[in-house]
Amino acid sequence: MQTPAFERLETLTGKYGDEGDKLIFKILRRGEHEATGEADLALRYDMTVPLARVVANHGSRLPSPYKRYAMGPVWRADRPGKGRFREFAQCDVDVVGSASPLADAEVVCALTDALDAVGVRGYRVLVNSRRALSGLLEVYGVPAELGGGVLITLDKLDKLAPEQVAAELVEARSLASGIAEALVGDLTAADAVERMRTVLEDSEAGRAGLAEIGRLLRFASPKVGAERIAFTPSLVRGLDYYTGVIFEVVAEGMPGSIASGGRYDGLISALGGPDVPACGGSLGVERIIGLLGDGEGGAHRLDVAVTVIAEDAASEVMGFAARLRDAGLRTEVYLGGSRKLAKQLKWAADRGARFALIYGASDREAGAVTVRDMDSGEQAQVAVDGLEAYLSERRAAFHSAR
Repeated sequence: MQTPAFERLETLTGKYGDEGDKLIFKILRRGEHEATGEADLALRYDMTVPLARVVANHGSRLPSPYKRYAMGPVWRADRPGKGRFREFAQCDVDVVGSASPLADAEVVCALTDALDAVGVRGYRVLVNSRRALSGLLEVYGVPAELGGGVLITLDKLDKLAPEQVAAELVEARSLASGIAEALVGDLTAADAVERMRTVLEDSEAGRAGLAEIGRLLRFASPKVGAERIAFTPSLVRGLDYYTGVIFEVVAEGMPGSIASGGRYDGLISALGGPDVPACGGSLGVERIIGLLGDGEGGAHRLDVAVTVIAEDAASEVMGFAARLRDAGLRTEVYLGGSRKLAKQLKWAADRGARFALIYGASDREAGAVTVRDMDSGEQAQVAVDGLEAYLSERRAAFHSAR
């Protein structure tokens, strides 16, 4: 289910925390109201709030539970950097209408399935709970009116040094220095998990948070792998709309998270709809692409480069390419102006092709195509009718040998 690229400004503001709200791209009033310099619309910051707005307005027409996915651009008025853009694509999966912890586990498993499918390796799923964090603030004596701001600052623990976070808690959030230092110190300690489990036993909210973390780990671990998912006390997720379990997926070589999400049970009612539970997660497409590299020698290289030696054979060559694509082989046709084979083979090598097709006059007379192995340089003449089967078999053998 897709939503518009823009929403009413009041729909988006107040959902992302005070720092997130600063990153909303605002759209000024138009027409006769343009001179006011006021904004009434904004580009969507994420996919979640627009979904909640749709459910708030039209939820009675949707099945329950309602599962959806969406992919499209979102916008942040942020400073660009590695893995950070002003416009980028998110792919979301959400479950609306179920309070079951199995829904949280399904979302996590769907996201990790996608990461596995595209070839991301070495990632980890970090898990925490907003209830556990609320209990933590309670145990450490953080005043309720400071809680939201404190969590936004604690969310920077993956970007700033612990002493910088503690300083911001004191200077920007008006937290007592002793509380700030103890809180940051315990969250970043080597035995942070054991410390949190101990201190949260003194809080009802903390115990509830630990219980939902335990359920998510228990239900998702068989699919995700117990070694890849873990309770992480320093994970905060600064967005205001989260109410239960939260998670982020991180991977070596990319700052920040490549996927994230959590439970947001109160968001739909906050937008004027019924009190409906919901959870979801999103994949950061550009960050994932940044982890995959150029695919040299691996699963992402081009399967077949099709050369075009004779102009009068172009229609037949295009037919070969179409058949190979239909067979699931990544195929590209030479589009340059040169008819020199050496230049076209260099193009095939530059494209990282596994095989190159050569269709010359002798091949045409024989009803065959020459297939060149771009790694070994060996060539074989293959009957036109058996081309797809031959290349599919060779590709399968290549991947099984890796």
